[in-house]
Amino acid sequence: MRPPRPTNTLIQLAEESPFVNDTIAFNRLADHLRDLGEPTRYQGRALRTRGLCHDGDSPSTVAISRIQGGVGVFCHKCQGNADFLAAIGWTEADLFDEPLPERQRDRPADDMWIPCKERGHKRVAQYLYRGENGAVVHGVTRCDHKCFAQWRPEPTAKSGRRWSLNDQQGNRLVRVVPYRLPEILKAKTNDRVVWICEGEKDAHALVDHGLVATCNAGGAGKWTAEHAQFLEGMDVTIVADRDEPGRRHAEHVVETLIGLARSIYVVQAKAGKDAADHFAAGYKDHQFHQVGAPVPYPGDPEAQ
Repeated sequence: MRPPRPTNTLIQLAEESPFVNDTIAFNRLADHLRDLGEPTRYQGRALRTRGLCHDGDSPSTVAISRIQGGVGVFCHKCQGNADFLAAIGWTEADLFDEPLPERQRDRPADDMWIPCKERGHKRVAQYLYRGENGAVVHGVTRCDHKCFAQWRPEPTAKSGRRWSLNDQQGNRLVRVVPYRLPEILKAKTNDRVVWICEGEKDAHALVDHGLVATCNAGGAGKWTAEHAQFLEGMDVTIVADRDEPGRRHAEHVVETLIGLARSIYVVQAKAGKDAADHFAAGYKDHQFHQVGAPVPYPGDPEAQ
């Protein structure tokens, strides 16, 4: 059944919006996406980009349209704009050419706030960790100085989040899940290889090249057996960062997967430190340098 048509004029389907000249807000949003490194393209009357709000891979999931007095945004998967705006650090108020009166903004108190903001840092990316059904379990926010802050959804908070995954006694309040878990489960159904890297940026670099990728929140040394359990029976390739913490991290990931994964390979970037550097240098996924095969695939020569 077709979802109900949105009623807010700012989230009308872009292809159904009236064509007007470029607006201030439209240009501001297009520039902001370019600053974030997000690819955009024109399709029909709309500017298209991927669904950052749900780590979407399709480059045309989100439609951005010029409308009178502002810009319209609509994510076809989320059937709205709220999650996409949160992922890029915007609110409804930013969609208008002219600033709204403060009473109309309804801006959450910490919409753009991050723990390091008082040091002049700005939020540049947000990564959502989802459960099996796609619901957000927790999130990771990155600033322009490579600070990472984790948060959990909190409906009672005005901003909808709390900047901690633990209670005051240090007890964890949310589940441990690998990044892009729904995509991992789909890959298991389709018998595809899952690539494990050290961070979300590298995971997106792998995904952008057609691969299924995951990582853990918090970087090197934070992978656990709880993450590994979702990869039971799967073929796994680990991309080890080219430094000592990266080597130790890869070794630990291997330890958690021995006896669990069907096959395990460890590779490194052919150029640079990590997967993002590897692709930025122009190399393909089959050109990673293999450094280990602790559990080779049964049909490979190493297994004979």
